[in-house]
Amino acid sequence: MQDKQLSTEELIAQDVGARLPFGLMGGLITTLALAWSLFQLWIASPLPFMLGFGVLNDTETRAIHLTFALLLAYLVFPAFRSSPRDRVPLGDIALGLIAAGAACYLFVMYQALALRPGSLTTEDLITACIGLPLLLEAARRALGPALAIIALLFLAYSLAGPWMPGLLAHRGVSFTALANHQWITTEGVFGIALGVSTSFVFLFVLFGALLERAGAGHYFIQLAFSLLGHLRGGPAKAAVVASGLTGLISGSSIANVVTTGTFTIPMMKKVGFSAEKAGAVEVASSVNGQIMPPVMGAAAFLMVEYVGIPYVEIIKHAFLPATISYIALLYIVHLEALKLGMQPIGGHQPKPWLRRLTGFAFGATLISGLSMAVYYGLGWLKPVLGDFALPGISLLLALAYLGLLKIAASNEPLAAEDPDKPLTELPNTRAVLLSG
Repeated sequence: MQDKQLSTEELIAQDVGARLPFGLMGGLITTLALAWSLFQLWIASPLPFMLGFGVLNDTETRAIHLTFALLLAYLVFPAFRSSPRDRVPLGDIALGLIAAGAACYLFVMYQALALRPGSLTTEDLITACIGLPLLLEAARRALGPALAIIALLFLAYSLAGPWMPGLLAHRGVSFTALANHQWITTEGVFGIALGVSTSFVFLFVLFGALLERAGAGHYFIQLAFSLLGHLRGGPAKAAVVASGLTGLISGSSIANVVTTGTFTIPMMKKVGFSAEKAGAVEVASSVNGQIMPPVMGAAAFLMVEYVGIPYVEIIKHAFLPATISYIALLYIVHLEALKLGMQPIGGHQPKPWLRRLTGFAFGATLISGLSMAVYYGLGWLKPVLGDFALPGISLLLALAYLGLLKIAASNEPLAAEDPDKPLTELPNTRAVLLSG
């Protein structure tokens, strides 16, 4: 199991072009990532206000957030395809430290900058001139050249406004004003988008990663396979549903493909799908996982900040198109299975349509009932408990957690994934459901 986990990590690293250094540097990167996570949990908790220590405003938290991000970007992502993957060159370490220093400038100099708003000093200008190019380079390494090129074009457009033709022309800004706006104030790099990443996106991605490492991805795959494996093209349909469930906790389509695809693609090939069609089904369903609430990458959180729509409303409106896209994928997979003449795994005969509809209706009713109980139950408990709402709800959640933990502990844990195992039998749905 450890070998398979390691190979999955290596696949993700290869897909995103990241390093996997070992030894002292690997420990340093792990320590920085842990420190970043603890910092984000600290500022999201009430502890700073309760203890009267470590209370930071939005500008300070954004600066520290970007400091961690830039330092880790240069340590983890190599500059070129030919750059070493098993170690970090001294040049990247130096660039990471310089970029981190430029990002941390707003935190260190916060009081001085607050006393002279709009007044740019030579040190401010130098910091901005260093920070912006290094930020663009970090974006190029982590996400590819497209985003960095687009940002450069808009920066050039800000300066070249007076020389642009027709409707594109504007009075432009000076280089000093551009540097001040983009790096020293809270309207450029340290604006709303970075604030959304600091306040919301990081926490959702962090807890999604923790769920994945705890086995949620494997649980979703086995659950989908146990429910749909008996149908024509069952592994492909299970891949679609598993990727949708993984999309609930993962904002990364690449991680979704790798974590579910290492198991579902070999299963699809065994039942008759070609390698190209198996890969296409997995990629399409994993990419759609990025529009599956509640994480949805960073798009939903940016809508909350820019447009002012409540996050719950965004989830409501995103759930329907995401569900429709997965229903369409299931239908396409079913048509492909019919064209290829596939049969259910292990000689299982498809259930009558009435039993299928009854089972689907029961599952949908159960999920809807639980969702409504949680949503409206919390709404009713708040006015009833009054000032004791927080400890009361926390106690109920703790009791629910202990009850679910007892159920899971009384059932056998899920077996490790083995893509090479022959598909002769399906996992038992009830056993899989209760084990997780």
